[in-house]
Amino acid sequence: MMCYIGTVIRTFRHRGIRKFFEEGSKAGIQPNHAARLRILLTTLNLASTPLDMNRAGWDWHPLKGDLMGHWPVSVNGNWRLTFSFEEADAILVDYRDYH
Repeated sequence: MMCYIGTVIRTFRHRGIRKFFEEGSKAGIQPNHAARLRILLTTLNLASTPLDMNRAGWDWHPLKGDLMGHWPVSVNGNWRLTFSFEEADAILVDYRDYH
């Protein structure tokens, strides 16, 4: 189980990523992404601003258009973990395949 007391990840868009974070279930994610997602989610859970996710090799950047106010980090290939922030809490955490 990855959930911590005082978590700053408040909400999820993707049910599978929520279950992985809270219960360790790989049922809703690509199983080969589990190790990378664990690192990304742990770091996001400890982050207090989007800039805390700006790490070398994570391809962090602000999104535009309909997703303005959200940021992605690279999981693998076309897969991204996206999120927004409300005050010091991560919200709307999603797991997406950008084709």
